[in-house]
Amino acid sequence: MSGAVTVRVPAKVNVRLAVGAARPDGFHDLANVFLAVSLFDEVTATAADALTVTCEGPDAHRVPLDRGNLAARAAEMLAERAGLDPAVHLHIDKRIPVAGGMAGGSADGAAALLACDALWGLSTPRAELLDICAALGSDVPFSLVGGAALGTGRGELLTPVDAGTFHWVFAVADGGLSTPAVFREFDRLAAASGTEVPAPVAPPELLAALASGDPDALAATLANDLQPAALSLRPGLAGVLAAGADAGALAGLVSGSGPTTAFLVRDAEAAAKVAAGLDASGTCRATHVASGPAAGATVLPA
Repeated sequence: MSGAVTVRVPAKVNVRLAVGAARPDGFHDLANVFLAVSLFDEVTATAADALTVTCEGPDAHRVPLDRGNLAARAAEMLAERAGLDPAVHLHIDKRIPVAGGMAGGSADGAAALLACDALWGLSTPRAELLDICAALGSDVPFSLVGGAALGTGRGELLTPVDAGTFHWVFAVADGGLSTPAVFREFDRLAAASGTEVPAPVAPPELLAALASGDPDALAATLANDLQPAALSLRPGLAGVLAAGADAGALAGLVSGSGPTTAFLVRDAEAAAKVAAGLDASGTCRATHVASGPAAGATVLPA
């Protein structure tokens, strides 16, 4: 057992999030095209007398440090499977927006799982790690895998897809949005419309655009079925989307359940221009420039 293990893990953007009707279990079937991007958290696992969690970063005060944190739950689940006491200190260097629709909590769960597996010398098979990830949450398996993938079921069943390199600007809003609340609003809006929610699919033209690396083609196919619900709960996000368009983004959308908004741009130079425009607009708290696909959860050299 080594003294400490650090794992770097990426944020994600949903380039297509198709949402089906609510299932009897309360979840929704999804066709969720994930792209991991170069905005990272790092989780360090260190041997300790008991399970503890600490956090640093701009939004650290909003991160739970108890068993409600997915990193802590990941350590507990792995330890239970291995017949170990989850005696580990988990330190999160938090750079992914909190409750921002970029799977920051899920990323920390995947990172803690991999870090504890290495710290405890378990060499757990990848399939078992993915099973634990799926039990932790719908987005956690993708945080482990990274790259680009189509998530079906509730998002946890992953099929890798091809992706060229794309450049993004992310605008961070004040406060967060609860993913369950956004799905409840999706259900409310669907019921109010009186129309049947179609089965979710990932359009072939989107997958082709993703594989091509052509930002114009991808811009024409980006979509998020949760966006109307997020805008209903946070109407001010419409102003952020407009500001990104005015700054020159090829396309913009709410990332996942929001409230972070994601803007696709042509290249790194355009990303800097759009980020500056968004910062000057006063419509968001901060901006981040990133590209994808990025690698999934990765153990860093000691």
